[in-house]
Amino acid sequence: MPRSLRPDAVLVQAVIAGALSFAHLHDLAEAAGQSGWKGWVYPISVDLLMVAAWRRLRTARRDRSAWVWFVIALVASLGANIATAGLLDLHDVPAWLRILVAGWPALAFLGGTLLVHAPDKDTAPAQPSTQPVDNPTAHAVDVRRDDATAPPPVLAPELPAAPPDVPAAPAVTVPAALLDHARKIAESHRAATGTPMPADVLSARLGLPGPTADAIVAELQLT
Repeated sequence: MPRSLRPDAVLVQAVIAGALSFAHLHDLAEAAGQSGWKGWVYPISVDLLMVAAWRRLRTARRDRSAWVWFVIALVASLGANIATAGLLDLHDVPAWLRILVAGWPALAFLGGTLLVHAPDKDTAPAQPSTQPVDNPTAHAVDVRRDDATAPPPVLAPELPAAPPDVPAAPAVTVPAALLDHARKIAESHRAATGTPMPADVLSARLGLPGPTADAIVAELQLT
């Protein structure tokens, strides 16, 4: 059976108030220079901002910014109702009102964005659990107490740890050009002094690190 429709007085009153407020906002926007389709979207913008602020207040009543935007939307709606009641000449709208109407879209967009992306301040932090936690150490102590009369376990003798393998030093490869240069220096010294060039003198003359200099000395067989 189809359900019977019952008229709700509050719902009917809300529809009447919304329609009148919508018409007043449209008339005011059109009088302020917003003609055509622009005059019809102004009432929608005001109502949407009011609904967004009200929904924010339902989830976070301590949010002051939600009250601020709700009051702004309410003042815009009530102001249009009062202004179109004969207190304002709609054929000669003052400049300050034209500025307010022209700047309303940016203000409404800012308010809606802040309301949607604002964090929920009423969310309570998670409380730490007060449930007792089993202590495995206590159970282990009780087991050791019960097994006090048991013979101690026989432990295997510990084997000495094997000495770590010491990696062998990598062999140093001497470039042929460097070896020829060192050989010329040694031969020049022999020709000038008549004695072989000492290894430490050759190492200092070349200015090379120790492993490379030792490898060159070994190749030249200097004493």
